[in-house]
Amino acid sequence: MSKGYAPVHRRYSFFDKYNVEYIDNLIPGTLPLLKEKMVELLKTLEGLDKNSESFGMVHFDYNDGNYMIDFDTGQITVFDFDNSCFCWYMYDLANVWMLGLGWIQFEPDAGKRKDFMDDYFKTVLEGYTSETKIEDSMLNNLSLFIQITLMENIIDAFEVMRNNGEELKCDEELSYSIKCLEEDIPYKGFFHEVFSCEEPFECEELNI
Repeated sequence: MSKGYAPVHRRYSFFDKYNVEYIDNLIPGTLPLLKEKMVELLKTLEGLDKNSESFGMVHFDYNDGNYMIDFDTGQITVFDFDNSCFCWYMYDLANVWMLGLGWIQFEPDAGKRKDFMDDYFKTVLEGYTSETKIEDSMLNNLSLFIQITLMENIIDAFEVMRNNGEELKCDEELSYSIKCLEEDIPYKGFFHEVFSCEEPFECEELNI
């Protein structure tokens, strides 16, 4: 449906909002490396294919609170499309990958965490490809799009603080996400020594 969707009223595209000027104005000047890494991510995205098989209308807020499951039939009903925009379909798949972390994040064995996530995402793709194909060349960008979801989460956190007139500050979870971007730690550090299974967001709070 998304690949054939032609809206009567234009929805925004990813780069309408996520661009260098917006990032520079939103992110505090005390986080120059974060800004640099976000700009690098945007430049990488600009080089990706935008054909109809890889780029179109996406949900952009696919999380546990925005769908229901009928456990009698297995039917999934997705709702809350307020943030829908034109973007790569891999963004939504990366969001789904991020959702899977909660099922296994307290497993101390990194190998078992990886095996679980590989199996989890295989199941996700079986469902996805039962409806439409996705090119292997795009699937190879999963790590990139996980970084993009982290970038979006960070931007959203600063938007909320600014819109609410709150003091700009980074709690442990936000600081951890920033660390993953600044230090190029893939997969939210889930298979990296920085990740603590007991305290999944163990990181010093940043002063900004």
